[in-house]
Amino acid sequence: MLLRMSSLFLRTLRDDPADAEVPSHKLLVRAGYVRRVAPGIYSWLPLGKMVMENVARVVREEMNRMGGQEVLFPALLPREYYESTGRWTEYGDTLFRLKDRKGADYLLGPTHEELFADMVKGEYSSYKDYPVTLYQIQTKYRDEARPRAGILRGREFLMKDSYSFDLDDDGLKHSYEQHRETYIRTFDRLGISYKIVFATSGAMGGSASEEFLAPTPTGEDTFVACHSCGYAANAEAVTTTAPPVRALDGLEPQRVLDTPDTPTIESLVSFVNEHHGLSITAAETLKNVVVKVTTPGSDKVETLIVGVPGDREVDFKRLEAALAPGEPAIFEAEDFAKHPGLVRGYIGSQVLRELGIRYLVDPRVVTGSSWVTGANERGKHAAGVVAGRDFIPDGTIEAAEVRAGDPCPRCGSPLSIDRGIEIGHIFQLGRKYADAAGLDALGPDGKPIRITMGSYGIGVSRAVAVIAEQAHDELGLVWPREVAPADVHIVGTGKDNQIEAALELAADLEARGLRVLVDDRTGVSPGVKFKDAELLGLPTIVVVGRGLAQGVVELRDRVTGTKEEIPLDTAADRVLAACS
Repeated sequence: MLLRMSSLFLRTLRDDPADAEVPSHKLLVRAGYVRRVAPGIYSWLPLGKMVMENVARVVREEMNRMGGQEVLFPALLPREYYESTGRWTEYGDTLFRLKDRKGADYLLGPTHEELFADMVKGEYSSYKDYPVTLYQIQTKYRDEARPRAGILRGREFLMKDSYSFDLDDDGLKHSYEQHRETYIRTFDRLGISYKIVFATSGAMGGSASEEFLAPTPTGEDTFVACHSCGYAANAEAVTTTAPPVRALDGLEPQRVLDTPDTPTIESLVSFVNEHHGLSITAAETLKNVVVKVTTPGSDKVETLIVGVPGDREVDFKRLEAALAPGEPAIFEAEDFAKHPGLVRGYIGSQVLRELGIRYLVDPRVVTGSSWVTGANERGKHAAGVVAGRDFIPDGTIEAAEVRAGDPCPRCGSPLSIDRGIEIGHIFQLGRKYADAAGLDALGPDGKPIRITMGSYGIGVSRAVAVIAEQAHDELGLVWPREVAPADVHIVGTGKDNQIEAALELAADLEARGLRVLVDDRTGVSPGVKFKDAELLGLPTIVVVGRGLAQGVVELRDRVTGTKEEIPLDTAADRVLAACS
């Protein structure tokens, strides 16, 4: 492949786009790899399409190596498939829904579990047909409420989704491990730094679930890691270690305290310690947060109260994961007006059962634990409010924020916290979708065996952005060779016979099997050409410039930043070696 910049459909930009917040967004637009069409929707220009196809090639090669077989489903799907599993409503506003001219409901596919299950059901019937793994690389659509960060969080994106079909749970575990190892090989080849973390399954359903996260400060996902035992988990999946249950005997009765002008936990702690002779910390107060929970596809709205220690905030992403598919929203003033039994700012757990309001608490709120919390009366709080005696929660919920230094749920050592971008997710789905499709195989005894499934996704277009996030410097992109749009960028600076020599070297390298981009533009200054080469980020750069008069060219390694002069007559051999 030989690309000439004099005819390549490419325009680089010197300034960052106004709406860009993260490095990948800025650089992919500036380097002419993508262009914005609408919020969360991007066009791919020639070099960008090459990078994305290279990522897809690596994914495809590793999936085929594992024994996966590629298929392709439509993106436009009829409602009935998703109705059978309940996801037509569970997905809520995330689905792009539309009607055809006859009024039938359709959607743009966000994921294809239902279609895969139905396809296998139509083709296979015997236990001898299994196991099987099918995959596709297909455009997906999700109506993100807040598309951002360029192609990192878009409404339209390219994704590899694969599905395993096994006769039993042991087979599913084997398929899951196969995919896990395949993902490790894939991301290693792509040059992505990643962390494998425990995760929640969300609307996908299923049991075991792990995410592959690319650590980066711009990531939307928070994850924890234990450097003692190796535990790692998405913040939404972190479990809290509960303290021991305490005996109720001999505990002081609760008492109501006057607490005027204490709108915050900090002011409450300060006031009761100074005026009521207590000696408590914020962690010994119980904060009660009211939310309203909507079930997709239903008009019902449930009032729910979540109790967390006062030194913690409710993490809404953890709350959403815990309540999925329910969708929580904060109580507003008009909501409180409809519930006069809830005194805003002074809600206590003592009256919630008689009000008929479901109450879920942090795992730290164990039987026998004593708290300072609201007294359900304006300007008053109660001390000595004991769980299991003065209130009985309806259950526990993992909704409190996770902090660095929290104990590891596996070994108790302090956890560290980092941010990352999800690039892959693997699920042991089980039989949810097989049940909906009636997917069975006839066993050797002639009796039906319900198939069990796994689901495994890689964000192909997102991986392009993740690589850009991790592989750039102050000058521009620095693509790993496996995904770069070309192996070498030859820059002819444009004086005397330098462009001609650059074209000759480019043709020689192409004949030797390299992918070559040559800057053969006339009337463009060397400085602009150098800046473009650094911005575009190909791993090897050859400058055919002033040294040509002495029979040398400059070989640059974009990854290490090293430069050296090499003889022109051996340049092709040296470049070929550098690119191998």
